[in-house]
Amino acid sequence: MEQIDWSNLGFGYMKTDCNVRCNYSDGKWGELEVHESEYLSLHMAATSLHYGQESFEGLKAFRGKDGKIRIFRMKDNALRMQDSSAGTMMAVLPTEVFEEAVLKAVKLNERFVPPYESGASLYIRPVLFGISPEVGVKPATEYMFIIFVMPVGPYFKGGFQTTPFVIMREYDRSAPLGMGKFKVGGNYAASLVAGERAHKLGYSNIFYLDAKEKKYIDECGAANFFGIKDNAYITPKSTSILPSITNRSLMTLAEDFGMKVEQRHIPVEELATFEEAGACGTAAVISPIERIDDFDENKSYIFSHDGKPGVICEKLYNKLRGIQYGDEPDTHGWVTVI
Repeated sequence: MEQIDWSNLGFGYMKTDCNVRCNYSDGKWGELEVHESEYLSLHMAATSLHYGQESFEGLKAFRGKDGKIRIFRMKDNALRMQDSSAGTMMAVLPTEVFEEAVLKAVKLNERFVPPYESGASLYIRPVLFGISPEVGVKPATEYMFIIFVMPVGPYFKGGFQTTPFVIMREYDRSAPLGMGKFKVGGNYAASLVAGERAHKLGYSNIFYLDAKEKKYIDECGAANFFGIKDNAYITPKSTSILPSITNRSLMTLAEDFGMKVEQRHIPVEELATFEEAGACGTAAVISPIERIDDFDENKSYIFSHDGKPGVICEKLYNKLRGIQYGDEPDTHGWVTVI
């Protein structure tokens, strides 16, 4: 392969050696198959294209200082994909098949796992979708599961730094009892218009309030929110929020640090009381927040006056990254070493 500039990787697609696939038909899953092609043949009436029967996951593999490759919380991604399948009436992929496919995809593309010094990682994208044709609104009888991987750079090109976010009440990401708690493509399509507007106004992303009352913080684009105050890690509780594996990890680490963890409704006005705030997810781990501008109320909630992340955000970020790369002990059994 051509020489990869590991230190200057973006967060985007790159062709690697192969992908791993598995088909579901006649009520059962088949064997794992290895494909070199980036393309697939799909019926034009497939349920994934017409009725959104699709879900995906995102996880990473890291090469440590010892040269070993570590995959972070693989089982949790398998379980979350199973929840998405239940919510969209798709065939449920067994955990062991998911894990076997991840391991195979990483091992077969091992030369694309970035070196430790680069700060980059191997992004792993599992996707599951209906492939059998249906014109009436009903679930498919056949499904395809694919895992492909690619090396990606650190999310923060300028280092671990704060950015501004914005609240706009004219947009909703998901209904209170809708699909927001599942990792399905439609949720992300629903966030594109608002996200693009936020970017044009100079913000990292948009914060959504609860769709029912517009009183409480829900999610930030495709990330979970957390705030820090009085030695407490506080994150929203809502039926329309994706259960972030990164957020769950940070909650556990916060408890390890002796902090109180609260998962509850967060009124917009409470933002004024937080000492620090962040958005969290697989790509960045933590996106520390400089400020949140309330576009409709013409007010700002400021968390950083010098552009630097807060002490707790940085401590949580460094601890989680340390576990992922093998620099910190994995006391919670989150890492699978290849």
